[in-house]
Amino acid sequence: MVLSVGGSLLNPGQPDFAFIKQLASLLKKLKTKYQLAVVCGGGVPARENASHIRKLGGSEFLADEVAILSTRMNAMMLLSALGEDAYPVVAESFKEAMNAMNSGKIVLMGGTIPGITTDTDAALLAEGIGAKRIVNLSNVDGVYSGDPKKDKNAKKLQRMSFSQLTQLASQYDERKAGTRFVFDLIACKLIARSMIETHFIYGKNFAEVQSAIEGKIHPGTLVR
Repeated sequence: MVLSVGGSLLNPGQPDFAFIKQLASLLKKLKTKYQLAVVCGGGVPARENASHIRKLGGSEFLADEVAILSTRMNAMMLLSALGEDAYPVVAESFKEAMNAMNSGKIVLMGGTIPGITTDTDAALLAEGIGAKRIVNLSNVDGVYSGDPKKDKNAKKLQRMSFSQLTQLASQYDERKAGTRFVFDLIACKLIARSMIETHFIYGKNFAEVQSAIEGKIHPGTLVR
């Protein structure tokens, strides 16, 4: 089981300690039933730091690298809240994370290499460990037909095919660190090729998070 936790939940400008502690509490409870790996996004710091790099004349490669550091900092905070239930270091590669799964502890990752998002990291990790389900936690309650902040006619899609998600994601994927879109286009293609059931839910509703992890019905979006 792989959880992809949006950086906007973990660090919307400052660390959201209440959210991190509540998420850690839920993961500790579920650890006895599921092998859990968590990939953390970068949030506001990742976007801001990437922007700073660009303003100083740095390349997109450097912007990606500084964003990756932000994701790993967020992963370290969640690791701290998990305590002994977490593998003691944030994995920096897929092989390291895959080996860490043998520990029986919750494995934490941030980003890995420039050019891919933590969405793609989560999809690749899921493929690597043979996970059948990805649960994507964000501050949006599902996948919409358009940007609900800009389009009043945007509708939440409760059930989607892999191809529908891929088509939607292709409209938003700018391939730049810190940009926002429903789910990274490469990640969409990865979950499609491996048929990994993916749930999109509002991350602060912990009952909903638990339902998605357990594969139960929830008000978010299910892609399969």
